[in-house]
Parts: sequence; C-alpha cells; structure tokens
Amino acid sequence: MMKIALIRERKNPPDRRVVLTPHQARELQQTFPNLEIVAETSPIRAFSDDEYRQAGIKIVKEIGDADVLLGVKEVPIEALIPNKKYFFFSHTIKKQPYNRKLLRTILDKNIELYDHETIVNEKGFRLVAFGYYAGVVGAYNTLRTYGKKSGLFDLSRAIDLKDKSELTAQLKHIKKRLPPIKIVLTGKGRVGNGAKEMLDAMGLQEVHPEAFLKQTFDEPVYTQIDVDWYNKRKDGKTFEFQDFFTHPEWFEGDFEKFTKVADVYIAGHFYGRGAPYILTQAHLQAPDCKIKVVGDISCDIGGPVATTIKASTIADPIYGYDPMTGQETDYKNKQAIACMTVDNLPNEIARDASEGFGLNFEKYIIPAFFNGDKDGILKRARMTENGHLTERFKYLQDYVDGKI
Repeated sequence: MMKIALIRERKNPPDRRVVLTPHQARELQQTFPNLEIVAETSPIRAFSDDEYRQAGIKIVKEIGDADVLLGVKEVPIEALIPNKKYFFFSHTIKKQPYNRKLLRTILDKNIELYDHETIVNEKGFRLVAFGYYAGVVGAYNTLRTYGKKSGLFDLSRAIDLKDKSELTAQLKHIKKRLPPIKIVLTGKGRVGNGAKEMLDAMGLQEVHPEAFLKQTFDEPVYTQIDVDWYNKRKDGKTFEFQDFFTHPEWFEGDFEKFTKVADVYIAGHFYGRGAPYILTQAHLQAPDCKIKVVGDISCDIGGPVATTIKASTIADPIYGYDPMTGQETDYKNKQAIACMTVDNLPNEIARDASEGFGLNFEKYIIPAFFNGDKDGILKRARMTENGHLTERFKYLQDYVDGKI
C-alpha cells in the first residue's frame, strides 16, 4: 500500500494551489487500489478540507506516515520530514543562492527530492507546469497595469475574480477604452501562448512583426515574437534556432527596434543561461523609446529585462522603474516605466491552475509509481537519493558545497 499526502503550503506569502484537486485524488484512488491519498488540513488551500472530504479523501493533521509528500512551493526547512519522497518546486536547479541551505538540508535528511521542474519526458519536455496559467494572469495583470499607469480604466484584481472566464470578461469590457497602442509579447511556449490566448479572447488584433514595426493602426494591436525576432548573429550570418540554443554566445540582442514602436511589453519567454539580454537600460534611456509598461511574467531578477529589479507581489503588484537611475520609483511618475513582476501569478486563479497542473500529474506521474517507472519519468526527475545528488544533478555539487 502506498500513501500519498497533499501537504499544507507553509511558505509566505501563502500559496493556494494544490498538486491534485479533490476529484483527481478520488479518481486516482479508484484507479489504483493500492493507493491511499490524504490531505493535510489547510485553511488556505483553494479547495477546502470539506471538498476533499466530500470526494472521499481523508483530512489529517499528521502526515509522518505517508510515503510521498506532494506540495507546490518550497517546504520550510523546519517542516521537512526525514527519509521521505517529496515533490515541490525547490528553486535550486539554477543554483539559486537563497535556497542552498534547503538543498543541503534535503541531503542531510536523506530525502528523495523530485522538483516539478525536473519532471520531463525522454525528449526533455516538461510534463507538469503552471506556465500557461502564469501567461493567462500575466497578460491580464499587464493590461491592468496599463490602465493604472494611463488612468484610463481600473480592472479588478485577478485574485478577486472567480476564474479565467471572469478575467476574460473584464478584458473584453475595457477593450473599447484602449487607444491604438502596440503590445509586443515575447515567447511562444506555455507562458507566451497563455498570454496570447487572453489577448485574442479580448478581441485584440494580432499583426505580423514586420507590420508591427513599420505600420500604424487605428486600433490596439499586438505581435507575438520568438527568439529569432529579438536576437541576431554577431557575425551577420542567418539566424538558426539550433545555433541559438547551443551557442547563445554567438548572438546579441536585437529588441531595440521594438522599443521604438511598442507601448507595452509582455515578457513570456524562457531565458536560457548565456543568452543575450532583451530589454536593456540603454534601450529605455533612448529618447525614441516608447515603452511605458512592462509585464515580466518570466520574472528573472537581474536577467534579460532591465526593469525587473525585484519580484512584486499579488498584494502590491506594480512598481515604477526609473530608466535614468535604474532604481525603483513611483510608477505614476511621468518618466517611470510601470512594472508588473508577480512571481506566483497562477496563485491568483488557483482553482483553474491546480486543475490544469493536476491533470498531467494524474496522467503521468502517479502511474509511474505503479508501472515500474517504465518511461523513466521518476528516474529523470529524482534529484537526491541516499543523501547524495543523483548523476543528472551532480552539477549542483559545487553549489551545495558553497564553492560558487
């Protein structure tokens, strides 16, 4: 018999998302007779204790007898239970300094860690992610930021709305109040396409990047661009996607042409190590730069988008960036770029986001425990075992040892 516990989220600010919804947990118990799923009692979860009870899932106060513990955000060090299998976003695989102690503790406590980001298929594509919902909420919040900056309208906070359909309804309502602005969206993955879906749903016209750069329009428009539109070879040779991903050092940023015509920038791209910066302080200081609002869904602090100097919060989502100083300022100041950099966007529509995440967790990950991991999903995702990093994650050893 295997026992899986849905753990209470303890990180602050609180996260309301879950790995498995009540009906998904019930379906899994029906599918696998040797599986019991329990939920640790929680006052903040998007699905209440009663909803789990009604689905036949036991609510418990103690989870120490569970074999596998499922969470979303990092588990505080003091709450980690030794000798368990844990699934959560550890934010360690990029050697994030603030979580070095967390990974060390996981090793010291002989915990098997499976980071949600490391759950991939044999081709390396992620199987579970919240990126699409980050894109959905990120696009909404960016337009809300534009309304606040321009003073033209005031959208409700996403977290105060029920679901994605209510976000869409709000955007449709304010479309007629938008002047003929231009919005540029970077990224064509889950995040970028989630953002695109919202722009389409509100009725914005999509235009080709070439037209976006050269033409004027009498209505608001947007363009969605991939890396070939905002990077170029240093040696002037033709852009090839494979070259960019394997040799990013051969390339330099080419986004400045968009800053001259775009009013709003939504960043929904994946940023690879060593890739050129996209939006620089120099771009924003140029007298012909038009950008006044940046919604950085990717939120890489100190990364490719110069305005992202911190992660904002759901409670306080907008700050101003002064392009002359590179410092934070009041976003309503005339010279300021209004920035939205909330780093847990899916939490604002936690029920929808949990439903989407859980569908794939139910489809791919739980069955791997009962089919001998025939597709290698668990093996690839396992970061730690028997107090050591697994082979695939040996590159983190210098990070654990404090040598970087």
